Amino acid sequence: MSGAKLITFVEPRNHISEQIRSVRANIEFAGAAFGQLQVVMFTSAELSEGKSTVAANTAVTWAQSGKRVLLIDADMRRSTVHASFRLPNTRGLSSILVGQVAPELAVEATFVEHLSVLVAGPTPPTPAELLNTDRMRELLQWARENYDIVVVDVPPMLTVMDAKALLAHVDGVIMVVAFGQTSKAKVKKMVSELELAQAPLLGFVERSNEKIDNRYSYGYGYE
Repeated sequence: MSGAKLITFVEPRNHISEQIRSVRANIEFAGAAFGQLQVVMFTSAELSEGKSTVAANTAVTWAQSGKRVLLIDADMRRSTVHASFRLPNTRGLSSILVGQVAPELAVEATFVEHLSVLVAGPTPPTPAELLNTDRMRELLQWARENYDIVVVDVPPMLTVMDAKALLAHVDGVIMVVAFGQTSKAKVKKMVSELELAQAPLLGFVERSNEKIDNRYSYGYGYE
C-alpha cells in the first residue's frame, strides 16, 4: 500500500497543515476534560476514510510542537506507516507481540524531529488476538513511560475486532469520517460501541470529499 502524504511536514504553511494543527489543538482541548491525554487512538468506520492520513499528520504536528511522539501502526492488516516514513516493514509491532524483539529495538526514528514510529511488521494470522494480550498492554505502558504522546492507528471499528481490543488501554478515541461516505447509522453504531466499552470519545475528524487545490480538507467536531 502507498503511505499517507505528510503534508504537515512537506508544506507546514499550507492551509491543510493549518487545519490539521487545529484538529490537534481541539483534541488537546477535549482531552483536558478527561484529565489525561497521552495515548490516542485513531479509527474509522470502514476502509478508505482517511484515518491513517489524519493519524500520521496529527502525530507530525505534535512532534513539531516539541512533544516526544510515538506513532504506532496497529493496523497490521493494511499497514501504511512504513510507506509514509520510507521505512522497511520487516519487523515492528507484530514482532514485539510474538516475542521476537523488544520495543526499544523495533521503534525507529524518523526524518521528523521528535517523532518515532513503530511500523506494523509482518502481517500475523490473528491480529486481533495479538492486540488483546499482555504484551500489547506492556508495550503501551512502555510507550507512556518514554513518550509524551502516543498515537495509535488501528483498523476500522466496524470491519474487524482489532480496535475494540485496545479501547480499555487508550486515553481517548478519534473517529475519522468521510463526508458523503460515512453514513450516520455507522457513526451512531461506532458511538454506541464506544459507550458500551466506556471508552472516551474525543471527537470526530471529518474529511471533506470536496478537494481544495487537489487536496482534501479536514474539520473537527463533536456531537
